[in-house]
Amino acid sequence: MSDEKLIWDFKEGGKELKHVLGGKGANLAEMTKLGLNIPPGFTISTQACLEYFKDPKGLMEKIKPNVLEHLERLEKETNKKFGDIENPLLVSVRSGAPISMPGMMDTVLNLGLNDKSVVGLAKQTNNPRFAYDSYRRFIQMFGDVVMGIDDEKFERILTKYKREKGRNTQDTDLDVSDLQKVIADYKALYEKEIGETFPQDPFEQLFLAIEAVFKSWNNRRAITYRKINNIPNYGTAVNIQTMVFGNKGWNSATGVAFSRDPSTGEKKRFGEYLKNAQGEDVVAGIRTPKKLEDMKEDFPEIYDELIETMEKLEKHYRDMQDIEFTIEDGELFILQTRNGKRTPSAAVKIAVDMVKEGLITEEEAILSVEAKKLSKLLFKSIDENAIVRVLAKGINASPGAVSGIAVFDADTAEEWAHQREEDIILIRPQTKPEDVHGLYAASGVLTQFGGKTSHAAVVARGMGKPAVVGAQDVEVDVENKQFRVGEIVVREREYVTIDGTTGRVIEGKVPLLEPEIKGEFLELLLMADKIRKLGVRANADTPEDARKALEFGAEGIGLCRTEHMFMAQERLPVVQEMIMARTKAHRKEALDKILPMQKSDFYEIFKIMRGKPVTIRLLDPPLHEFLPELSLVQQEHLELKMTNVLSNSLLKISPLDDEIKKKEKVISLIRSLSEQNPMMGLRGCRLGIVWPEINEMQVKAIFQAACELKQEGIDVIPEIMIPLVGMISELKHVKKELKKIAEDIIKSYNVDLKYQFGTMIEIPRAALTADEIATEAEFFSFGTNDLTQMTFGFSRDDAEGKFLPVYISKEILEENPFETIDQKGVGKLMKIAIDLGKKTRPNLKLGICGEHGGEEKSIKFAHDIGLDYVSCSPFRIPVARIAAAQAAILEKKKNEASQ
Repeated sequence: MSDEKLIWDFKEGGKELKHVLGGKGANLAEMTKLGLNIPPGFTISTQACLEYFKDPKGLMEKIKPNVLEHLERLEKETNKKFGDIENPLLVSVRSGAPISMPGMMDTVLNLGLNDKSVVGLAKQTNNPRFAYDSYRRFIQMFGDVVMGIDDEKFERILTKYKREKGRNTQDTDLDVSDLQKVIADYKALYEKEIGETFPQDPFEQLFLAIEAVFKSWNNRRAITYRKINNIPNYGTAVNIQTMVFGNKGWNSATGVAFSRDPSTGEKKRFGEYLKNAQGEDVVAGIRTPKKLEDMKEDFPEIYDELIETMEKLEKHYRDMQDIEFTIEDGELFILQTRNGKRTPSAAVKIAVDMVKEGLITEEEAILSVEAKKLSKLLFKSIDENAIVRVLAKGINASPGAVSGIAVFDADTAEEWAHQREEDIILIRPQTKPEDVHGLYAASGVLTQFGGKTSHAAVVARGMGKPAVVGAQDVEVDVENKQFRVGEIVVREREYVTIDGTTGRVIEGKVPLLEPEIKGEFLELLLMADKIRKLGVRANADTPEDARKALEFGAEGIGLCRTEHMFMAQERLPVVQEMIMARTKAHRKEALDKILPMQKSDFYEIFKIMRGKPVTIRLLDPPLHEFLPELSLVQQEHLELKMTNVLSNSLLKISPLDDEIKKKEKVISLIRSLSEQNPMMGLRGCRLGIVWPEINEMQVKAIFQAACELKQEGIDVIPEIMIPLVGMISELKHVKKELKKIAEDIIKSYNVDLKYQFGTMIEIPRAALTADEIATEAEFFSFGTNDLTQMTFGFSRDDAEGKFLPVYISKEILEENPFETIDQKGVGKLMKIAIDLGKKTRPNLKLGICGEHGGEEKSIKFAHDIGLDYVSCSPFRIPVARIAAAQAAILEKKKNEASQ
């Protein structure tokens, strides 16, 4: 166990110690230094959490004396005593990870109360209702968070007493007598569930709560959130802070405020608060809060003080702040500040606006956005011309529109997301942290209660998913899996649409519009383009893809997969005819029918890209992929034979003999093309060597289309990529034949056309012999999907479905190597290929064309190893542009730091 300092007073440290004190503890220390009104306390470090998981008992014994010492300091500072009956010091015990994880870990408020001190607190404050309300809250939180009693069991007891007072009764309507009955029932529930009475010793309560916060680092929702957001295993700090009370009466309140709107990014103060409440009431969404502007009337002086504090904190941190505050008897306390979670659109607007305001530089603006979430900016919206039936209006918590099937619990949302193609909308009265897996699986979320700072709103914004919250006309019935708005009932599996931009809840499925890049988003992308060194191309197989790629800023096409052109419904029969041909002449006859189709495709794509490079991969997949499933053909064959037998027995004719023979021919062909391991069989350049006429047809189509456009005065830059090369002899053989065809066509059209032949590096042997391959290849494009499969020996389809999730959960692998480049293995092969290739051909062009080309960590790696460009799907191009700029900025910072 280390001798590192494990407990820090709020008067020590600051924001620079975030990884030691957690975000919350570091900012509490920083705000204390700034002289803000912060309730005093201390922080147990993240290191203590990590040590706890190695030796729980040893760590708790180690920190106990130090915790008691800091408690004594708090007692002196507050003139209260922990565990005292007459003048009790009460504390909160709250988690605080280095990276903000809203609602994912645990909090206990009002700790230190017991049956005797609650009486003393009532006398001391002359407010018995406040004292007993605080005690019932503490028992519920302690029972749920520390001892694992289902929170719903406490809620049912509370709801019973509220209903006895009337249908619309709020927590605040319960009087002292009601609360004392609630407490008695809570304690009886505790004893029934735990087998012992509720602990009356405040010191026992404290150390159990500290352990519970440590343990919450590894609860299901925290682990899920860390996986979703790629947060390392830092551990959580524990903050022990003097309680201040927003539930002391109607001159008290609790709330959350943002220095800018977290949904839109507008420079306007935004927040919500509840009078006579504690902080968990606001984020839990149990009561719908009041808007920050209402504080001008309820607490005019405190409103001005809060606005001044927000401005001070935003300027100090140079970022939008999310601030938790409590008003106790007319005095403002700040409980927390952090860089606020925001929607992707808000992140972009805030970054660009802060540059214009002179708060941050363009480089800082680019680093302030999460590149991977920018694809969410390409949100769909509801067609304004569509006729829609609006069922209800809620709070627009996270922008974007989605139509999906209604689901009423998180587990079903997660299950159906893997089984069904439809988008899913999770509908709940209010979400809780344990619903995070369902929120992740769903395409949008709708809640009956809560505000913009409720759990559902914060998590949806962080995930970039549309959300409408606080739609109070929507009566959610979880038990019967339906919701009702007046006489209209929407049941599970039925379609509903939510518009997180306007807050509308709409009946059924409605037409949605594709997004555009404009405004601040365009400004930020142009900033990034000035900084980045990596080129960004698109994976585009159709003219539609090419147009979308240009719209999103592609500088060319890095991968045009010709097999996708073969899959079109009207072309597939001709392709199958070519495959089934028994002679070269018959095969060529079928290919002659395909050629004008391919030529037309290439003509349109070249014309759209006008002078930008277009890398076309020759046919890559095994031929059996173009044929129907064997089992389906066998079934059809059997049905034909049975029909024939029946016709023969009744009519003495066999009308289907020819059809049966055709099916038998297809079955024979499918069997002959069947391979034990097709991904490593007859495909790629091997197919071009065995059946050269396929490649020849494709190259004719490419160069005829290119030459016709050159004659029309349109510049074209074709790059022909020969796939799956493992040996220089393969590349030489294929290239020699194809280059001759290309030259003959160019000569016949009498045009000047620049072109290149290159290859995909997707076989380890190609990487290891790249110096030889570069003698023929004028460019390398790393096909990282296949390179990953062959380096690991994983079949992607099998691995991702069967064992990769287990590897990741057991930390055998940190990340899915098909999503993020494995830098130690696959990355090492890429570096070898680059070094060897450049020795042979110094001007060798280098790119990446797997979907890794749109993933931010892989893009940084591509920048670091000196690639010229990345290529990704059109909708990931904005992500790639920003991530490439971030990589360049980080490299610059690293170089400056080393000088």
